[in-house]
Amino acid sequence: MHSNGDHDGVDVTSWVSVCPGGLWKVQRKQTHEESQEIVSYSGDYAACSSSDCPRLGSLCRVRVRLKANMDGAESLVSEMGNEKLSDQSVAEMTEATPFPRCQDAVLQVPLGDWITLRLGEGQCDITEACVERMRAGHKTEILISRVENGQHVSAPAKAKLPLFATVELKSCTPGKESWEMSPDEKWQWVKSHKERGGVRFRSGDVWGAADSYSRALKLIITLRVHGREEEEKEQEAEEQRDTDTGDKTHQHPSANEVKSIKAELHSNLSLCQLKVNQPERAKASATKATLLEPGGAKAWYRMGQACQMLNELEEARKAFRKLLELQPESPAALKALKDIASIEKENNAQLGLRLSKMFS
Repeated sequence: MHSNGDHDGVDVTSWVSVCPGGLWKVQRKQTHEESQEIVSYSGDYAACSSSDCPRLGSLCRVRVRLKANMDGAESLVSEMGNEKLSDQSVAEMTEATPFPRCQDAVLQVPLGDWITLRLGEGQCDITEACVERMRAGHKTEILISRVENGQHVSAPAKAKLPLFATVELKSCTPGKESWEMSPDEKWQWVKSHKERGGVRFRSGDVWGAADSYSRALKLIITLRVHGREEEEKEQEAEEQRDTDTGDKTHQHPSANEVKSIKAELHSNLSLCQLKVNQPERAKASATKATLLEPGGAKAWYRMGQACQMLNELEEARKAFRKLLELQPESPAALKALKDIASIEKENNAQLGLRLSKMFS
């Protein structure tokens, strides 16, 4: 992320966000223009004050509108073709507005309507990245352009590039920074991101799945896990508190459980990186998974695939042989080793031909 200010004191920030089509560069100009439609919030949650920004878990009342250009008026035409949603009073803001992600859209929100996002869920990375740096009542302008990286991104068919849009934050409920969250709260977020990543991957939203797994990993590495003795003492204390309060909802993870889920997240992220043709990153993620859980067959297979894509054939062979140790007679491993042998045979033949020409 890069940030600078212009001569008028307006903050201009740029970053890279992810959507189902790949990576997109976002440039944001904070106008500090207060919305005329701000409504004070009263209910189970207090509204964020004008000096506070939304945090993880905040319910944010947001509107995103397209513009013809950075100086033009907003358009209410929906990029996703959704019908206009009925507005919801801020007092009724108790849960996020449900809507699906769309493979053919850059902005993963209905355009032109007030909606409710839960910050941190990653429904629309571009919108969330804007909102988390805004305050209630503020409005920001963004310019969205494709990351010029060839095979790593495909432009949605309906998108006219670049895109100009405004993002308005009417109000938000309080949230928490990750360091303010209890282990149980972090664990629930980790499991939610992991589950969401699986759903996205199965629907073909590989970039979205990678984003979910990455969000889970960012939280899980902050989880403080104890040794067995400390774990037993904390479990006894929690059981006592549960007995006193009648609360039995604690789901504090064990060190082994955290280690296992972390390995699975790295392995799943490696698969996503293979799908979007990032073998170097896929190899790094698979390596982390195998170090955490040496018995993870999928991670070894993905490491072998990544090494094979990088033409690191000896490392690929070692990974596939390790897979055979874990799963004897694995068809995938046997086929991969056969393919490597064929590639090496062809490479040796080509080398021999070049040498014969050189000395003939």
